Amino acid sequence: MKKKVFSALLASVMAVSCLAACGGNDVSTTGASSAKDTLVYAQGADPRGLDPQIVDDGESAKVTNQIYEGLLTYAEDSTEVKPCLAESWEISDDGLEYTFKLRQGVKFHDGTDFNAEAVKFNVERNTINKTEDMTYADFVWGYVSKSEVVDDYTIKITLKQPSTPFLANLAMVFGAPMVSPKAAKDGDLMNNPVGTGPYKFVEWKKDQDVKLVANDDYWDTENKAKIKNVVIRTIKDASTKIIDLQSGDVDIIDGIDTNQMENLKKDSNITVSQTPGMNINYMAYNIERLDKETRIALSQAINVDELVKTLYQGYAEKATTVLPTFVPGYSADVKQISYDKDAAKATLEKKGIKNLHVITYTNPRPYNTATGQTLTEAIQGYLSEVGVKCTIDSYDWTTYKDRTIAGDYDICFYGWSGDNGDPDNFMNLMSDTNAGMNVARFNLAKNKDDKAAYEEYSKMISDAAKEPSGDSRNKMYADMEQYVADRAIWLPISHQQDLTACKSNVKNFTYHCTATVKLYKVTKD
Repeated sequence: MKKKVFSALLASVMAVSCLAACGGNDVSTTGASSAKDTLVYAQGADPRGLDPQIVDDGESAKVTNQIYEGLLTYAEDSTEVKPCLAESWEISDDGLEYTFKLRQGVKFHDGTDFNAEAVKFNVERNTINKTEDMTYADFVWGYVSKSEVVDDYTIKITLKQPSTPFLANLAMVFGAPMVSPKAAKDGDLMNNPVGTGPYKFVEWKKDQDVKLVANDDYWDTENKAKIKNVVIRTIKDASTKIIDLQSGDVDIIDGIDTNQMENLKKDSNITVSQTPGMNINYMAYNIERLDKETRIALSQAINVDELVKTLYQGYAEKATTVLPTFVPGYSADVKQISYDKDAAKATLEKKGIKNLHVITYTNPRPYNTATGQTLTEAIQGYLSEVGVKCTIDSYDWTTYKDRTIAGDYDICFYGWSGDNGDPDNFMNLMSDTNAGMNVARFNLAKNKDDKAAYEEYSKMISDAAKEPSGDSRNKMYADMEQYVADRAIWLPISHQQDLTACKSNVKNFTYHCTATVKLYKVTKD
């Protein structure tokens, strides 16, 4: 017997409510503005690429989320899973077989058909044929053992073990979207994306902008794009973004410097939105290089409470756990390593730790509007007080991603915006075997104790994925939180508010708590 599941029946207790909106219907603007048939969205870094099964950064997602779709999607105001390219699905009683009925009449932007064969191609691209640069492949498809075409519009996916987050993973903006098999085989999806979504790719001028145009043949006739042209513009300087918003050269910005928030709030022609962010801003220790005792001492040297209050001016809260407070699995009982400068200094002197190589990024991130450079310099100050000198190498975001993968650092700074509201999406990062995800390099630990700790932690992740949603599963994640806190894998720093701003003539713009945007409903007066 199988259970048939439709969107109306899937209002899961795991769904996280989230919505940040700019632009009401009762505000007018007197400032300059771009043409009504063109929407300009400014972000702080260039996309790393436009293949949603390879890239894993928010700048790329701003573009790919307009072009691509997955089998499932999220509700506008939560992480409740809803149908998209799959109209319905059935789950076997043992939780291992998922049978999806696919939407008919959908075509990719290159004119090829979306069908069960296309889904099978996408699944196998992320499993049998995955490459090292597919950082989200295991996140989304890691428990899949096989996919089978039942008929032209029915696909069956079989898992190796039950996975509570599997459906939520299929709605994620990375790894899960369906790409055109023809374009994947014959083209260059990193530079010429081909999906089924409401916008089609036009051109990408590197370090300038990406241009999109409305898909006139979009399958969802009631939700075709309202604005014909979308431009995703790269403006690396945070102040310039704000100036361009105020002048009307751009319509929407994110990654706002918190020092500019009060100024923006006073501008009657701009609407500012701030909501709790489903994210974590953290410092990661390279566990290949630093042992547990050293990591604990370095954490003791940093006054996180003082740091967050000084840097983020009330627009972020101190992270007491990896998970934000509203994500299932959060526990107020988790204890991080306490600030103790004297203990830190004594241990670091005993171990002879005098110099560290630290890498960081130069631009604001959704989880850190102060920029990585500013945060790193603040940490540098704390460590200097306990006799440790930090040599800092700073990079633009695209280069920085490559440097973290290379692993030549003692400490790096990173963060995470939750993809689906499930605790696995956060905690799995420290179990992942991909260097682009597990920047602490926990999986590559050389110390015997750290190796054993990684194996134990990975088992905890696997066991929790099989557990149904509820109190028992939540406790498993709370236990994981304490496990990694005791071993100082990361130093959790803050949970950043989602900060966006738009011209007040922009209507129906929303910023989802997964740090993604969909622009097909946006209009301009």
